[in-house]
Amino acid sequence: MYEDERKQKKFNNFYIPFGGKLDSKNRWVKLSKIIPWDRFEEKYEKTLAGTNMGCRAKKFRAALGALIIQKKLNSTDRETVEQIRENPYMQYFIGYEAYSNTRPFDASLMVTFRKRINEEMLNEINESIAVENVKKN
Repeated sequence: MYEDERKQKKFNNFYIPFGGKLDSKNRWVKLSKIIPWDRFEEKYEKTLAGTNMGCRAKKFRAALGALIIQKKLNSTDRETVEQIRENPYMQYFIGYEAYSNTRPFDASLMVTFRKRINEEMLNEINESIAVENVKKN
């Protein structure tokens, strides 16, 4: 089962229960703006074919975002999930609309994310980011 939500999360509306606002100059906020999340959502959705049973699948942004966080921090699956749980910037990066002190998903899902977002798709995403950056500069 999968619900498509292809709209960019609103930066100014990210809710932090203990007050304050996210800094637009934070590395995770800046990185979130250059990744073409919507462009690859459909391709990711196709990797879910035949999975209409069980729990609702995590969004592409959550899956790719978690993999990027893991790579940047060079962390284990469990540590990645804990880092995301503790950090509102990372939660914004993976598509949350508000901070939550609960684990975003079980660490075992990281294996599933790596299977669904394969090397070919990652190469396409990287190419797309590079092209967009050249256009902006």
